[in-house]
Amino acid sequence: MSESRTISVEVCSYSLFSCLAADQAGADRVELCASSWEGGTSPSAGLVLEALTQTSLGIHVMVRARGGDFCYDSYEKKTMLADIDQYLTLGVHGLVIGALNPHGDIDLNFLKEVKYIVGESAELTCHRAIDVSREPLEVMEALIDLGFNRILTSGQKNKAMDGIEAIATLVEAAQGRIQIMAGSGVNPQNCLQLVDAGVDAVHLSARTTRESDMKYRRPGISMGGVAEISEFEVAYASQEIIRETVFKIKNC
Repeated sequence: MSESRTISVEVCSYSLFSCLAADQAGADRVELCASSWEGGTSPSAGLVLEALTQTSLGIHVMVRARGGDFCYDSYEKKTMLADIDQYLTLGVHGLVIGALNPHGDIDLNFLKEVKYIVGESAELTCHRAIDVSREPLEVMEALIDLGFNRILTSGQKNKAMDGIEAIATLVEAAQGRIQIMAGSGVNPQNCLQLVDAGVDAVHLSARTTRESDMKYRRPGISMGGVAEISEFEVAYASQEIIRETVFKIKNC
């Protein structure tokens, strides 16, 4: 890696515990979310406040009204704009958002409104909505024109390593005008391959689990209605996995 090139490490965090683990392991920032099984939605104000108060990390907050696709109705957009106002009031360092129209193109009018509200008070990252867009390179150009700082991408594949060629194409086309961050399936074993592809940042969840503290477990009932997902398994970010990734990135 060139001495003039600095690669940042971002951790996808769904809890204060994970934020603290990321901070202690030397990460640069977190993408703070709720609802891991939906790929991340807008977190509570309480979680955002605690993360800001108890860590020295950059706190970049997911703004997403629901799981599923990225084509939002007017009610969902109003909700997300209200969330943005609240997050900015709390003092977040960045916001993570993306939106598409029904034809798979960027929802330019909505994201223009987002940029107008945010101004220069926080960084803007477009999340993996770009990976399900019709023309990712066109979306990137629109995001550059809007003044976004960063794109999170898996290269239009489920895992970044499977999309590494598309990520490298995006990096080359960006020419340093916007940061390209690789995410999905990033770990200590593959992070340097993504760095070699030219990315400006890597994004990982470092996901691990522990058993619930519950001793009594009533059978035959599921709060989420999805029997395949254990409600007695607590997911969190592993400090050890994050630290190993940071070490490799910072010493390559």
